[in-house]
Amino acid sequence: MSDPTGAGPGSLSAPVSVGVVRAQAVGRLLALDARGELSTDHARLVAVAAGVSLRTVWRWLEAAREGRSGPVTRERFTLTADLHARLVRWCGNTAAVHRELVAEARAGALAGGGDEAVVASAVAGVVSLATLQRAVLRDLNPGQRAALQGGERARRRHDVHLRRPRRWRNACWEGDHTHVPVEVDLEGELVCPWVTWFVDCATGAVAGAAVSAHQPSRDGVLAALRIALTRFDAEGVYGPIGGLPSLVRVDRGRDFLSRTVGAALGAFAVPVQDLPAYRPELKGTVENLNRCAERMLFVSLPRYRHAPTAAPRRRARDRDPTPPLAFTVFVQLLLDWVRWWNTEHTSQALAGRTPLQAWEADPTPIEDVPADQLAMFTLEGDGRTRALTGSGVRWRGRYYVGAWMTGYADAGTRVRIRYVPHHDREIEVFDAVTGSHLGTAHLADEATGPERAALRCARGQERRRQEKALAASARDSRERFAAMTTATLPERLRAVTAEQAAVELASRRAADLAARALPDLIPPREPPASWARPIRRRVPGTGTGVDTGRGDAPAAPSASAPESRHVDKDTDQ
Repeated sequence: MSDPTGAGPGSLSAPVSVGVVRAQAVGRLLALDARGELSTDHARLVAVAAGVSLRTVWRWLEAAREGRSGPVTRERFTLTADLHARLVRWCGNTAAVHRELVAEARAGALAGGGDEAVVASAVAGVVSLATLQRAVLRDLNPGQRAALQGGERARRRHDVHLRRPRRWRNACWEGDHTHVPVEVDLEGELVCPWVTWFVDCATGAVAGAAVSAHQPSRDGVLAALRIALTRFDAEGVYGPIGGLPSLVRVDRGRDFLSRTVGAALGAFAVPVQDLPAYRPELKGTVENLNRCAERMLFVSLPRYRHAPTAAPRRRARDRDPTPPLAFTVFVQLLLDWVRWWNTEHTSQALAGRTPLQAWEADPTPIEDVPADQLAMFTLEGDGRTRALTGSGVRWRGRYYVGAWMTGYADAGTRVRIRYVPHHDREIEVFDAVTGSHLGTAHLADEATGPERAALRCARGQERRRQEKALAASARDSRERFAAMTTATLPERLRAVTAEQAAVELASRRAADLAARALPDLIPPREPPASWARPIRRRVPGTGTGVDTGRGDAPAAPSASAPESRHVDKDTDQ
């Protein structure tokens, strides 16, 4: 029984390709043969190195003497540009392409007036399905075959990406949003939060994070950035991780590229690198953090939306009996996980150290941001100066007050305000001349919790009423058609009688504002006898009369016709 590996007697394995050994050894054997030094021992050494028999080496040498240095190649069927275009059109369905080729061959033979034998010969000349499938597997790599079915996104899964060199701490940060696939309870409503965070590329440490109950905007970016720039937080979630980075990488998100975020980082001379969209491999550190957070934390939380189920059909969201987490509980769990990630989680890429240990072992100096500058540049302002009055500071038609304002009111103090975008409950007040931070001001007359709940309930009822009305209108106007088994026009369903159509059209006309405008118009009364009536003068050549305007002012004579002084007998004068 022959060895399936093709190795000759006495050989253990073939660590080098047979073709490579043949290409190198045949030239050497020919040189030895030309000098008369070739022996069987030389051929046996080559056979052992290539893992073939001695007879095979002699056949190689005989073929080389005839001018053939490689194995005999036979013609194979290859994919053409037309076949590749057909595969693209059929989304990689090789059997459908083969059926199309057979149908075209049969139609061409019949169009030429051939008989059954000619048609059978034309069909037999088409490449077989097995040959076509082998050509697809041989000529297209896995990425190209995946692109036929899934497009560019599927093809990119087979790409090879380079790793960025690991640098020092704060050399580069990466920022991103991630949508948490967990439903949490926020004041009686189920929401899926978003997390915005910045991670250090050298150590993988999370420098700052912020949680939003809705689609995040520049307020979430500024909140996470403000925490990331601050090295010492009160809760100890991020520890001493922070400072000014040398570069920040983000994708093409509008919130990351907003003017507010650019001004906040530009004030500290930190460049922002805008990466191309849909290229997650270019910011692999934060994408790896997103993936680890889902696999290590989100999958263990109740009402995880991507959890596998025993039923073949996914259960509706409102029928899930699992009680959801409160929003505050979820935020606390996330912060605890971030603390665990920074202080306890070890990584093989960090030589078994935690991100905090790798951060502290790095001797690179850290540039800290003063607290006053941090409050000044990580907030948004409108550039206007305002007066500090006895009612506080007026902004957007509302007054904001603070306990520190005592003694400053009505003294000609000019201030500037800065605020977190979309957060109008409190503002930060700065002196307009010196730029120093004066303090925080809160909304003076804020609605209470029950009042806000009642307003939210009223808005929800109005929204549901509008949605119900729109759904009813769409349901009435949508036409349904019967299912067809032949290639004919479908039949309309929900038949309506002529009487029903007339009644509905009449009701629609009654509701039409244009049709209801002035339904009982009263014609004007006759003018008083004292009013001058228009004189109807006869137009020469026509025999008809025209109004001249006023009865006491005859019409001006035409330049092309003589003045007519005839008065129609039908007039009052």
